[in-house]
Amino acid sequence: QLQASGAGLVQVGGSLRLSCATSTRTFSGYAVGWFRQAPGKSREFVAAMRWNGGTTVYADSVKGRFTISRDFARNTVYLQMNGLKPEDTAVYYCAVGRPILSTFRQPEAYTSWGQGTQLTVSS
Repeated sequence: QLQASGAGLVQVGGSLRLSCATSTRTFSGYAVGWFRQAPGKSREFVAAMRWNGGTTVYADSVKGRFTISRDFARNTVYLQMNGLKPEDTAVYYCAVGRPILSTFRQPEAYTSWGQGTQLTVSS
């Protein structure tokens, strides 16, 4: 089970940190990805990190504003979001899978998904 948390309502330019935790599995050997889905739109890749080795991939739309990181002791992956924009408003999901580097951005490469957490950025 994946537990995503930390979203909410924030003003433009603000910051939030999302967490993706698990108490029933290990992230070792997997990649953890963040995706988002806005109303009426398809699910969109945001960022991903390979748990072992720390390889990271970002969507161009968030590069330089969002940072994905991991905490081994807490078995948690974070998504630090800075400089938030109204277009970042969406339900955010974390997911686990074993994508190869070329498929990090593809939702189909991830096999386990957490429940979504709503982020709203107000102007």
